Amino acid sequence: MARIQLALNVDDIDEAVAFYSKLFGTEPAKRREGYANFAVASPPLKLVLLENPGQGGTLNHLGVEVESTDAVDAEQTRLAAVGLASVDERGTTCCYAKQDKFWVEGTPNGERWEVYAVLADSQTFFGAASNAPESCAAPACC
Repeated sequence: MARIQLALNVDDIDEAVAFYSKLFGTEPAKRREGYANFAVASPPLKLVLLENPGQGGTLNHLGVEVESTDAVDAEQTRLAAVGLASVDERGTTCCYAKQDKFWVEGTPNGERWEVYAVLADSQTFFGAASNAPESCAAPACC
């Protein structure tokens, strides 16, 4: 199952989690310090909240979560065929998850879109700090 991801900056993670739990009628699928994500069944949505005081209410980035690396590859191939460039990231750790993904380049207004598959859970936001890819730098990663 594929679903749209919406990553929002929030001023206060606890307040935001309480609000979105009520709004969507579900608790976070993952909760860490300064971070939460919701796997909303209806509408199909991956809602990511990133605590960035002073930036609350702003878009962090957008994405499409897909079910497998094969689906990531298929989307990257499809987008390349229509002239959209991408930045590849495989086996990266970001947002408390090991992922295979790519970022779409050249969006009309500079918004950030990622297409990704979660491979495994992680206890850290990034992998080793020295290995965090530039495009996976907080706060624009999930």
